[in-house]
Amino acid sequence: MDEISQLLGGTGRVHSDSFSSDATQSTGSKSALCHRLNQLLTFVDDLNPEEELHEKVMKTLHNAFLACGKTANKPKEHRFRLHMVTWNVATANPPDDVTSLLHLNSQTVSPDLYVIGLQEVSSGLLSSVSQLVNDDPWSLLFMSTLGPQNYIKVSSIRMQGLLLLFFTKLKHVPFIRDIVTTYTRTGLLGYWGNKGGVSIRLSFYGHMFCFLNCHLAAHMEYATERVDEFEYIMDVQKFECEKAPSIADHRLVFWFGDLNFRIQDHGMHFVRSCISNQTYNLLWSKDQLIMMKEKEQMLQEFDEGPLDFQPTYKFDLNSDTYDSSGKKRKPAWTDRILWRLRPKPPNPDKLDGNMEDVTEVRESEEEEKYPMTIVQDLYTSNMEYRISDHKPVIGTFTLQLRKMYSTPLVHLQAEGDWSADIDAMVSYTPLQQFPSSTWDWIGLYKVGFTSMNDYITFTWVKDTEVGFSEEVIQVYVSKEEIPVRGGQCLLCYYSSILQCIIGVSDPFKVHESKVAIEEGLIPERINGLDKAIASDWS
Repeated sequence: MDEISQLLGGTGRVHSDSFSSDATQSTGSKSALCHRLNQLLTFVDDLNPEEELHEKVMKTLHNAFLACGKTANKPKEHRFRLHMVTWNVATANPPDDVTSLLHLNSQTVSPDLYVIGLQEVSSGLLSSVSQLVNDDPWSLLFMSTLGPQNYIKVSSIRMQGLLLLFFTKLKHVPFIRDIVTTYTRTGLLGYWGNKGGVSIRLSFYGHMFCFLNCHLAAHMEYATERVDEFEYIMDVQKFECEKAPSIADHRLVFWFGDLNFRIQDHGMHFVRSCISNQTYNLLWSKDQLIMMKEKEQMLQEFDEGPLDFQPTYKFDLNSDTYDSSGKKRKPAWTDRILWRLRPKPPNPDKLDGNMEDVTEVRESEEEEKYPMTIVQDLYTSNMEYRISDHKPVIGTFTLQLRKMYSTPLVHLQAEGDWSADIDAMVSYTPLQQFPSSTWDWIGLYKVGFTSMNDYITFTWVKDTEVGFSEEVIQVYVSKEEIPVRGGQCLLCYYSSILQCIIGVSDPFKVHESKVAIEEGLIPERINGLDKAIASDWS
């Protein structure tokens, strides 16, 4: 537009009209731009195609249109908020309320994702056996707290006392794919799972994330062993995925947990004095993790926010008092949250052309086309929980990224009115190619469900197929499986090969059964499902 201004400035009539107007004094405003364009139209009408000025104006306008086109076509970048928690719960039973731990009463924008890593969850024989069938009490607490807020537990993994939970807002569920969990034992030479790491890896709108929750070797003198355990976990955890077969291949990695690094050299009096005066920075140089990062290449790739909160270990139970036992353990920041953005590949001109170089070129092109940045918004502890000798640590982040895809693989919807009086119809349409299977199913869920396993009923997508028109496929759900009390529900398409939900319908109403009402039947006398559903909705 500067070129156009110069051209306009060289003409008599338009120059005198435009540059004396007040509108042109604020060239950044829309009204000023419209004013200029109107003048330009008048100016173009007076141009002689034979003159050199005509060609200059046409070239300038062409460049302006190209610039506008590039701006209009530039893909949008989206922001997502992530809330992370790590907490060594010391085999304690869950508290009554975790609202403040999850910042559910905060005035800030609600997180898109929650990732919760716990250590030393009670893993006694009886609880472990019962939890083969049911979720553990800690998982149930977080599910019951986040479910009413429209969060779904997408994945979880447990190895003895290590527990990792991943929650997301419902709207993101169809765009979270490639979910795999794994674990690594490091206790008793790798044969016992009281120490080690559990991980959840997944793709979020096409970007590969990995969350690694660790509980590493304890005691002051084992700093090197802790690093060795971490590097061992990073090395041995593998995934059947060409794009990211190891942890380090993921675009974004979070490493967190009870990492057990201590504050060395400083005496107890100095450490406690710094804590009392909140001069935490005086302790950082002797924090073992910070010290180890200076000489370990792998650790240097991880970032961590400043430790501007008091050390989270070790406290007397049910108090905010540091260890007053005979051992009088020195306070330490054992509980940490770090992250790693995959380092940028070297300049393509310096590569040799082998397979590793080809992969690096592909990664470089992907990162340029689909950029991603991360900013830590908060890194702190929560002092109000006293059930453990550790305090929980919270980290919140803002991820800004360009989506690799924004369309679900399947669109599905409920057809017609639904009730337990008549078989119901579901129609679904594949929107993109994906590896379908006869083991795929569509589940009926109550609005506010907490995990994929919370379905009321389900139907196989092939066995009950009743119609196919172009790309629209229809299947039915037996009336015997529909709750007689009705309620607000939605449908989810689960892919058995991709092992995730790839489509979610809009909510719809299931009506009460008129037959059941007229005949005075109660849910318990119709089917077992309705007894549970009725109690939930009453």
